[in-house]
Amino acid sequence: MAPDPWLAAYDSAHGLAQEIAEKIHERNRCLRNGENPVKVNVTVRSLTQNLHGKIEHLKEALLRSVSMRQITQLEGDRRQNMVDDLVTKEKQLQMLFKNDGAEPDVVRSSLMSGGRPSRHNPWVLEEPEETRGLGFGEIQQHQRRIIAEQDAGLEALSSILTRQKLMGQDIGNELEEQNEIIDDLANLVENTDGKVRRQTRNVKLVDKKSGSCAMLLVIVLLLIAIVVVAVWPTK
Repeated sequence: MAPDPWLAAYDSAHGLAQEIAEKIHERNRCLRNGENPVKVNVTVRSLTQNLHGKIEHLKEALLRSVSMRQITQLEGDRRQNMVDDLVTKEKQLQMLFKNDGAEPDVVRSSLMSGGRPSRHNPWVLEEPEETRGLGFGEIQQHQRRIIAEQDAGLEALSSILTRQKLMGQDIGNELEEQNEIIDDLANLVENTDGKVRRQTRNVKLVDKKSGSCAMLLVIVLLLIAIVVVAVWPTK
Protein backbone atom coordinates (compact mmCIF):
# COMPACT_ATOMS: atom_id res chain seq x y z
CA MET A 1 0.00 0.00 0.00
CA ALA A 2 1.40 3.38 -1.06
CA PRO A 3 1.67 5.83 1.85
CA ASP A 4 -0.15 9.15 1.78
CA PRO A 5 2.39 11.73 0.50
CA TRP A 6 1.07 14.40 2.85
CA LEU A 7 1.37 12.17 5.91
CA ALA A 8 4.85 11.12 4.78
CA ALA A 9 5.84 14.78 4.50
CA TYR A 10 4.36 15.41 7.94
CA ASP A 11 6.39 12.54 9.40
CA SER A 12 9.50 14.06 7.83
CA ALA A 13 8.78 17.48 9.35
CA HIS A 14 7.97 15.85 12.69
CA GLY A 15 11.29 13.99 12.68
CA LEU A 16 13.14 17.13 11.69
CA ALA A 17 11.62 18.97 14.65
CA GLN A 18 12.84 16.20 16.96
CA GLU A 19 16.30 16.43 15.44
CA ILE A 20 16.34 20.20 16.05
CA ALA A 21 15.31 19.62 19.67
CA GLU A 22 18.19 17.15 20.09
CA LYS A 23 20.65 19.63 18.54
CA ILE A 24 19.46 22.39 20.86
CA HIS A 25 19.90 20.02 23.78
CA GLU A 26 23.43 19.29 22.52
CA ARG A 27 24.14 23.04 22.20
CA ASN A 28 22.98 23.59 25.76
CA ARG A 29 25.20 20.79 26.99
CA CYS A 30 28.16 22.41 25.24
CA LEU A 31 27.38 25.70 26.95
CA ARG A 32 27.20 24.03 30.35
CA ASN A 33 30.51 22.26 29.73
CA GLY A 34 32.19 25.43 28.51
CA GLU A 35 32.59 24.15 24.93
CA ASN A 36 32.17 26.22 21.75
CA PRO A 37 28.61 25.70 20.35
CA VAL A 38 29.13 27.65 17.09
CA LYS A 39 29.03 24.58 14.85
CA VAL A 40 25.90 23.25 16.52
CA ASN A 41 24.24 26.68 16.27
CA VAL A 42 24.87 26.79 12.52
CA THR A 43 23.32 23.34 12.18
CA VAL A 44 20.29 24.33 14.25
CA ARG A 45 19.69 27.44 12.12
CA SER A 46 19.92 25.43 8.91
CA LEU A 47 17.57 22.73 10.21
CA THR A 48 15.14 25.39 11.47
CA GLN A 49 14.94 26.97 8.02
CA ASN A 50 14.38 23.53 6.53
CA LEU A 51 11.59 22.85 9.04
CA HIS A 52 9.90 26.15 8.19
CA GLY A 53 9.96 25.25 4.49
CA LYS A 54 8.45 21.82 5.17
CA ILE A 55 5.64 23.39 7.23
CA GLU A 56 4.85 25.84 4.45
CA HIS A 57 4.79 22.97 1.96
CA LEU A 58 2.38 21.05 4.22
CA LYS A 59 0.09 24.10 4.39
CA GLU A 60 0.01 24.52 0.61
CA ALA A 61 -0.53 20.82 -0.05
CA LEU A 62 -3.34 20.67 2.52
CA LEU A 63 -5.07 23.71 1.04
CA ARG A 64 -4.83 22.18 -2.43
CA SER A 65 -6.21 18.83 -1.25
CA VAL A 66 -9.19 20.45 0.48
CA SER A 67 -10.01 22.79 -2.42
CA MET A 68 -9.86 19.89 -4.92
CA ARG A 69 -11.91 17.70 -2.54
CA GLN A 70 -9.23 15.02 -2.48
CA ILE A 71 -9.94 14.62 1.25
CA THR A 72 -13.04 15.16 3.35
CA GLN A 73 -13.58 18.35 5.32
CA LEU A 74 -13.25 16.36 8.54
CA GLU A 75 -9.89 14.98 7.48
CA GLY A 76 -8.87 18.45 6.33
CA ASP A 77 -9.68 19.86 9.78
CA ARG A 78 -7.72 17.05 11.46
CA ARG A 79 -4.65 17.72 9.30
CA GLN A 80 -4.97 21.46 9.84
CA ASN A 81 -4.80 20.85 13.58
CA MET A 82 -1.68 18.75 13.01
CA VAL A 83 -0.08 21.60 11.04
CA ASP A 84 -1.05 24.15 13.70
CA ASP A 85 0.53 22.01 16.40
CA LEU A 86 3.65 21.64 14.27
CA VAL A 87 3.82 25.43 13.94
CA THR A 88 3.52 25.67 17.74
CA LYS A 89 6.39 23.23 18.07
CA GLU A 90 8.48 25.32 15.67
CA LYS A 91 7.91 28.39 17.86
CA GLN A 92 8.85 26.41 20.96
CA LEU A 93 12.09 25.34 19.29
CA GLN A 94 12.88 28.95 18.41
CA MET A 95 12.25 29.97 22.02
CA LEU A 96 14.53 27.20 23.29
CA PHE A 97 17.26 28.17 20.82
CA LYS A 98 17.13 31.80 21.97
CA ASN A 99 17.20 30.84 25.67
CA ASP A 100 20.88 29.92 25.47
CA GLY A 101 20.80 26.82 27.59
CA ALA A 102 17.51 27.09 29.50
CA GLU A 103 15.23 24.11 28.75
CA PRO A 104 11.89 24.11 30.57
CA ASP A 105 11.00 20.52 31.43
CA VAL A 106 7.48 20.68 30.03
CA VAL A 107 8.51 22.10 26.68
CA ARG A 108 11.51 19.81 26.41
CA SER A 109 9.44 16.67 27.13
CA SER A 110 6.93 17.72 24.47
CA LEU A 111 9.62 18.39 21.89
CA MET A 112 11.58 15.22 22.58
CA SER A 113 8.55 12.91 22.22
CA GLY A 114 8.85 10.98 18.99
CA GLY A 115 6.85 8.93 16.54
CA ARG A 116 3.53 9.39 14.79
CA PRO A 117 0.50 10.97 16.50
CA SER A 118 -0.29 9.30 19.81
CA ARG A 119 -2.62 9.98 22.70
CA HIS A 120 0.41 10.68 24.94
CA ASN A 121 1.66 13.45 22.65
CA PRO A 122 -0.37 16.63 23.32
CA TRP A 123 0.60 18.43 20.11
CA VAL A 124 -0.48 15.82 17.55
CA LEU A 125 -3.80 14.08 16.98
CA GLU A 126 -4.46 10.39 16.77
CA GLU A 127 -5.51 8.95 13.43
CA PRO A 128 -9.24 8.06 13.23
CA GLU A 129 -10.15 4.43 13.77
CA GLU A 130 -11.90 4.09 10.37
CA THR A 131 -8.76 5.05 8.41
CA ARG A 132 -6.14 3.39 10.60
CA GLY A 133 -4.14 0.81 8.67
CA LEU A 134 -5.57 1.82 5.28
CA GLY A 135 -3.43 2.65 2.30
CA PHE A 136 -3.58 5.87 0.32
CA GLY A 137 -5.92 4.40 -2.30
CA GLU A 138 -8.21 2.93 0.34
CA ILE A 139 -8.31 6.23 2.22
CA GLN A 140 -9.23 8.03 -1.00
CA GLN A 141 -11.99 5.49 -1.65
CA HIS A 142 -13.25 5.97 1.92
CA GLN A 143 -13.22 9.72 1.46
CA ARG A 144 -15.05 9.48 -1.88
CA ARG A 145 -17.72 7.34 -0.22
CA ILE A 146 -18.18 9.92 2.54
CA ILE A 147 -18.41 12.73 -0.04
CA ALA A 148 -20.96 10.69 -2.05
CA GLU A 149 -23.07 10.21 1.08
CA GLN A 150 -22.90 13.92 1.80
CA ASP A 151 -23.90 14.73 -1.78
CA ALA A 152 -26.82 12.29 -1.57
CA GLY A 153 -27.97 13.95 1.64
CA LEU A 154 -27.75 17.38 0.04
CA GLU A 155 -29.72 16.16 -3.00
CA ALA A 156 -32.43 14.72 -0.73
CA LEU A 157 -32.61 17.99 1.18
CA SER A 158 -32.79 19.91 -2.10
CA SER A 159 -35.67 17.70 -3.29
CA ILE A 160 -37.58 18.29 -0.05
CA LEU A 161 -37.09 22.04 -0.32
CA THR A 162 -38.21 21.97 -3.97
CA ARG A 163 -41.40 20.06 -3.08
CA GLN A 164 -42.13 22.47 -0.25
CA LYS A 165 -41.63 25.39 -2.63
CA LEU A 166 -44.07 23.85 -5.15
CA MET A 167 -46.59 23.19 -2.38
CA GLY A 168 -46.29 26.80 -1.27
CA GLN A 169 -46.87 27.98 -4.84
CA ASP A 170 -49.94 25.72 -5.18
CA ILE A 171 -51.34 27.02 -1.90
CA GLY A 172 -50.74 30.58 -3.06
CA ASN A 173 -52.50 29.92 -6.37
CA GLU A 174 -55.45 28.29 -4.57
CA LEU A 175 -55.76 31.27 -2.21
CA GLU A 176 -55.71 33.62 -5.17
CA GLU A 177 -58.50 31.67 -6.89
CA GLN A 178 -60.54 31.64 -3.66
CA ASN A 179 -60.11 35.40 -3.32
CA GLU A 180 -61.33 35.89 -6.90
CA ILE A 181 -64.41 33.74 -6.16
CA ILE A 182 -65.13 35.76 -2.99
CA ASP A 183 -64.82 39.00 -4.97
CA ASP A 184 -67.24 37.68 -7.62
CA LEU A 185 -69.74 36.65 -4.92
CA ALA A 186 -69.50 40.08 -3.30
CA ASN A 187 -70.18 41.75 -6.65
CA LEU A 188 -73.13 39.40 -7.30
CA VAL A 189 -74.63 40.10 -3.88
CA GLU A 190 -74.24 43.82 -4.41
CA ASN A 191 -75.92 43.68 -7.82
CA THR A 192 -78.74 41.51 -6.49
CA ASP A 193 -79.33 43.88 -3.58
CA GLY A 194 -79.57 46.79 -6.02
CA LYS A 195 -82.11 44.93 -8.16
CA VAL A 196 -84.21 44.04 -5.09
CA ARG A 197 -84.31 47.68 -4.01
CA ARG A 198 -85.38 48.83 -7.48
CA GLN A 199 -88.13 46.20 -7.65
CA THR A 200 -89.36 47.22 -4.21
CA ARG A 201 -89.67 50.84 -5.31
CA ASN A 202 -91.56 49.77 -8.46
CA VAL A 203 -93.99 47.67 -6.44
CA LYS A 204 -94.71 50.59 -4.11
CA LEU A 205 -95.26 52.88 -7.08
CA VAL A 206 -97.64 50.42 -8.71
CA ASP A 207 -99.51 49.99 -5.43
CA LYS A 208 -100.04 53.74 -5.15
CA LYS A 209 -101.21 53.97 -8.76
CA SER A 210 -103.63 51.05 -8.24
CA GLY A 211 -105.18 52.76 -5.19
CA SER A 212 -105.69 55.99 -7.13
CA CYS A 213 -107.35 54.18 -10.06
CA ALA A 214 -109.76 52.36 -7.74
CA MET A 215 -110.83 55.60 -6.09
CA LEU A 216 -111.36 57.26 -9.47
CA LEU A 217 -113.47 54.32 -10.66
CA VAL A 218 -115.72 54.58 -7.59
CA ILE A 219 -116.25 58.32 -8.18
CA VAL A 220 -117.11 57.72 -11.81
CA LEU A 221 -119.64 55.05 -10.90
CA LEU A 222 -121.29 57.35 -8.33
CA LEU A 223 -121.61 60.13 -10.90
CA ILE A 224 -123.17 57.76 -13.39
CA ALA A 225 -125.63 56.61 -10.76
CA ILE A 226 -126.59 60.17 -9.92
CA VAL A 227 -127.13 61.02 -13.57
CA VAL A 228 -129.23 57.96 -14.15
CA VAL A 229 -131.47 58.72 -11.17
CA ALA A 230 -131.82 62.30 -12.29
CA VAL A 231 -132.88 61.55 -15.83
CA TRP A 232 -134.96 58.45 -15.14
CA PRO A 233 -138.70 59.25 -15.71
CA THR A 234 -140.93 58.97 -12.66
CA LYS A 235 -144.30 57.32 -12.89
